[in-house]
Amino acid sequence: MTSYEPNLSRRAFGGAVGVSAAAAAVGLGASPAAAAPAPEAVAGTGQNAPQEREFRAGRHRPSRRPNILFILGDDLGWADLSSYGSPHIETPNLDRLARQGVRFTDAYSGSATCSPTRFSLYTGRYPARTKGGLAEPIADKSAGLDPTHPTLASLLKSVGYSTALIGKWHAGYLPDYSPTKSGWDEFFGNFGGALEYYSKLGLGGEYDLYEGDAEYKDLRYYTRIITERASEYVSRDHHGKPWLLNLNFTTPHWPWIADGDTEQSAEIVRRIKAGDGRALWHQDGGSVEKYKEMVEDLDRSVGKVLAALKRSGQEEDTLVVFSSDNGGERFSYNWPLSGNKASLQEGGIRVPNIARWPARLDGGQVSHVPVFSPDWTATLLEVAGARPHPAYPLDGVSLAGYLLRGEKVAERDLFWRVRGERALRRGDWKYYRGKTGRDQLFNLAGDLREQADRVAVEPARLAALRAAWEKVDAGLLPYPA
Repeated sequence: MTSYEPNLSRRAFGGAVGVSAAAAAVGLGASPAAAAPAPEAVAGTGQNAPQEREFRAGRHRPSRRPNILFILGDDLGWADLSSYGSPHIETPNLDRLARQGVRFTDAYSGSATCSPTRFSLYTGRYPARTKGGLAEPIADKSAGLDPTHPTLASLLKSVGYSTALIGKWHAGYLPDYSPTKSGWDEFFGNFGGALEYYSKLGLGGEYDLYEGDAEYKDLRYYTRIITERASEYVSRDHHGKPWLLNLNFTTPHWPWIADGDTEQSAEIVRRIKAGDGRALWHQDGGSVEKYKEMVEDLDRSVGKVLAALKRSGQEEDTLVVFSSDNGGERFSYNWPLSGNKASLQEGGIRVPNIARWPARLDGGQVSHVPVFSPDWTATLLEVAGARPHPAYPLDGVSLAGYLLRGEKVAERDLFWRVRGERALRRGDWKYYRGKTGRDQLFNLAGDLREQADRVAVEPARLAALRAAWEKVDAGLLPYPA
């Protein structure tokens, strides 16, 4: 495979090096070849974006294994943050996180909807490696993450981490599936794909707020509750043990209810109890302004958790990663991308992604290396000193060599499959087949909107990328008939 200097340009090229020994990632400083950040600055994406340097690994002191705080927004679009170009949504806390760390412009979710992406993050593998990952998304008790399958949490727990998941799980329902059955020591949150923010009623009208495997009654606004829980968790004395916290917000997922919208909440609850199975979809509600309110609330909530982390004295040695589980939905600002949630066009899978680790990463940097959810699983395992289970090889690759040691980035493919659609990215080129069944080929370097189909002028490239997609697909579970 061809390798590239990771800091050369805004070109998008493939992932990173494989998982190596944890001592190399954490116990040693940056390699002599790693250069200090370049002094020149380049502009960020949007009008509110900070000045940023092209990413280079810095020279930092050796550090202990980090705490890991992985934060997911729900249906948050690529350009919904002011630092990613939103002209009307203000996200000062997430913008500050970006200024303090590395902002990724070419980051992707593992799939185009909620639960498959969570499978890809929890396991580090394509969703279709497991039966539960074939549901797009999980909507009933028939599917879930097999408790015998290794997860990020179980693998970190095996090397001494405390583990917790707060917020949306969406990888199966009780009694067969639960975070506490899959490696997380603690769980506080909801099992399903959506819930009404006050009543906690889910898609089937069931109550869906749990502590462990027991119902927990709290009828306050959901985002407030999990923000409090997460702030308490990061403030704890963990008695010398590093910790993993998966903090999965439901914001800004429908229904479009902000803190204080009690009358709207009551109307949706009335419809749920009357048997309206689509009440939570809230297709007759919401607005751009309501969506803005919810995203800005998400930003404030993340800010409160990060403030608690800072007060605890653990900020320096905590790796914080922020992302979204898929692209934006009805009211999301996705320009210039085409498509949205559930599509494998860029708008359905390209997401905001920020990483901060003060002990090891310089701030004010931007990276154009393509990454996707399973890469973060591999990266977190490496920096924590854990190894993947040999019987369950990862589909993601670790970014630790790139981020911490300035290693060159090897070109590789990013693969996606959902019912009726397929996509593969190799370098700047993307192969895409939508529900029309027609193959398309785009060069994302000059056509981020995926409008200039290059099939007729690049037939050999199309054939190569299609063959690469089909080779991966052949090793995955088929969809049930």
